[in-house]
Amino acid sequence: MAASIKRPRFQNLLLAQLVTVSLMTSLGAWHGGMPTATSVLLGGMVAFLPNAYFAWRMFRYQGARYTKQIVNSFYKAEAGKFGLTAALFTLVFISVPPSNPAFFFGAYVVTLFAHWLSPWLMQRPSHT
Repeated sequence: MAASIKRPRFQNLLLAQLVTVSLMTSLGAWHGGMPTATSVLLGGMVAFLPNAYFAWRMFRYQGARYTKQIVNSFYKAEAGKFGLTAALFTLVFISVPPSNPAFFFGAYVVTLFAHWLSPWLMQRPSHT
């Protein structure tokens, strides 16, 4: 009987990040109006989109016969995440400068901190 290792549930982590961004955007709209909500949304998306790209790229292969592809995929995913983050920061600050940089960077950091929840969000159900 062949062993089967299931893929991590990265969708839960990405969903938690989207919920975090939407809640922060709502709070930003309530606190400071649309300019603040836009800054919060942009900051959250600059954090979320590279993580989504990383998850999509990283978990394309599965199984021992794809070991080389898995390792290559990890390096390409990390490089792509870094490049996408730099490109998104550049794009935001050139095309739509945030009206409130504190909220922009705050949303970016809080969205990244959602990774701290990953041990619970990506947990596999126990079959005991």
